[in-house]
Amino acid sequence: MIRILKYSFFDLMRSRWTLVYCAFYALLTLALFTLNADISKVIITLMNVILTLVPLIALIFGVIFYYNSREFIELLLSQPIRRSEIFIGQYLGVALSLSLSLLIGVGVPFLFYGIFMSEEIFNYLTLLLVGVILSMIFAGIGFLIALKFQNKIKGFGLAIFIWLFLAVIYDGILLLLLAIFSDYPLEKLAISVSMFNPIDLSRILILLKLDVSALMGYTGAVFQKFLGSTMGMTIAIGVLFIWVLIPLLSIRQLSLKKDF
Repeated sequence: MIRILKYSFFDLMRSRWTLVYCAFYALLTLALFTLNADISKVIITLMNVILTLVPLIALIFGVIFYYNSREFIELLLSQPIRRSEIFIGQYLGVALSLSLSLLIGVGVPFLFYGIFMSEEIFNYLTLLLVGVILSMIFAGIGFLIALKFQNKIKGFGLAIFIWLFLAVIYDGILLLLLAIFSDYPLEKLAISVSMFNPIDLSRILILLKLDVSALMGYTGAVFQKFLGSTMGMTIAIGVLFIWVLIPLLSIRQLSLKKDF
């Protein structure tokens, strides 16, 4: 599996699109530091960009990589290599390459501006952790979609729908339900429902760390009120790691059953 992971990882790191992805975050972070000296505001702006773009790019990369390497995968399947090692190795190659690009693109400007000597270092590290976790979650979901559907149109369509639903529609449905049933105590329900959306959970985690109550929204405020900042962050991180495991285990199970 290590050899497959290394091949996939270095193949993607040489890709033009991976370099563009990394350069975009580097230029954006440099521009934000140039325009704003308040580090917390820079982190909040980067949070909004990362929570929107990272899931989308990871989904698309996961789908594209599988479809483009399908012939190579079929060749590997004819060799005495476990199926699970092939697919998990390729998935980890995609996820780690995207994570490294994000870390370099956002991390180098912070090093350049000497932010590692600042009190905001832990908030920044939380932002990077969330970006890496989201890259792994959605790269896994994208890879799983492509593994499930041979038709590329269906695969890309479902990937875009999942991103649109979790990034935009999900919060709208939640707010609508809270407005309709406003006379009932829905705090525990809001906490439970937010755990089914890794994007919303990531936003809550960062805002709990920043302690920006005005930007938390309903679910973030509920997390802080009923769980407290420390407990809320611990639960959020734990659930996000469970989200990382779900696509990984699903890829393993589907690869063992799929007929090529």
